[in-house]
Amino acid sequence: VRYSEVDSKGYIKMNSILDYFQDCSSFQAEEVEVGLDYMAEKHMAWVLTCWQVEFKRCPSFGEKITVSTWPYDFKGFFGYRNYTLKGEEEELLACANSVWVLLDLESGKPVRVLQEMADAYEFCPRLPMEHTSRKVALPKEMEAKEPFPVHKYHIDTNQHVNNGKYICMAQEYLPQGFQTGKMKAEYRKAAVYGDMIYPYASQEAGKITVSLADEQGSPYAVIELEERK
Repeated sequence: VRYSEVDSKGYIKMNSILDYFQDCSSFQAEEVEVGLDYMAEKHMAWVLTCWQVEFKRCPSFGEKITVSTWPYDFKGFFGYRNYTLKGEEEELLACANSVWVLLDLESGKPVRVLQEMADAYEFCPRLPMEHTSRKVALPKEMEAKEPFPVHKYHIDTNQHVNNGKYICMAQEYLPQGFQTGKMKAEYRKAAVYGDMIYPYASQEAGKITVSLADEQGSPYAVIELEERK
């Protein structure tokens, strides 16, 4: 765990863990030759539709960690992938389930996973973790926060806000001392450079829900953060 990845108390940041997960799957795609260049040639991109992440313990600066990922299914235009973060003694520090959709970049519509893409991967069993709905429910009453623009540093190679950046945005509304034990994120539509983000937040016992929406209140992403018990 590197200094650039830790918070003010020396523990790895939640978005740093998500970056590790995302990078791990990107490197795997490159290794099996269905990475960025391949996807660009096909005019396709994988877009994350939802995360479900459990944080058991956040490692601190200097700890040695191992990040793993594997796909466990493709169905139609959906891809399903698990992740783990482990410590030196195989301690499970964090785990995640994710659902991705394959998009045709020219039409903007989902397309079926090509057989050659599925054949490139070795599938492993689904991680035995709690699997909840892909949808994140919006509370009836949410407090409007100060709007802000999408910046250039939010944008990834798909030319929209990277999924991890929405999590960084949502963390701004956590109370001081809140330690996240579970996180769910549902991505409903893509925000791009120049868009304005209109945040809404709701707090109940041990849980914060954040909607990052457009001017009409239609969410780009909805994030639910549950406090570690």
